[in-house]
Amino acid sequence: MVETEKFTVAGNQVLDKVKKLIREGNIRRVRLIHEGKTIIEIPLTVGAPVVVAGILIAPLLAAIGAFAALVTECTIEVEKVEEKKKK
Repeated sequence: MVETEKFTVAGNQVLDKVKKLIREGNIRRVRLIHEGKTIIEIPLTVGAPVVVAGILIAPLLAAIGAFAALVTECTIEVEKVEEKKKK
């Protein structure tokens, strides 16, 4: 099951929040939205090893940092994969 969450954060907190969300590991997709428009969309492979994901995501994190320096506030939309509970 996929659950969507939205967070509104200040520009200087965007990069830290995205890194924290990626480290959680159950994230399928991250979107940065500014003034109603999707600026950056990052698809993530569920279950990818953290080291590999870190190497592949590094250029995107640099782009997010540059974007965050230009805005005062934006919305982060996250698609999370929820584990099915066993009965």
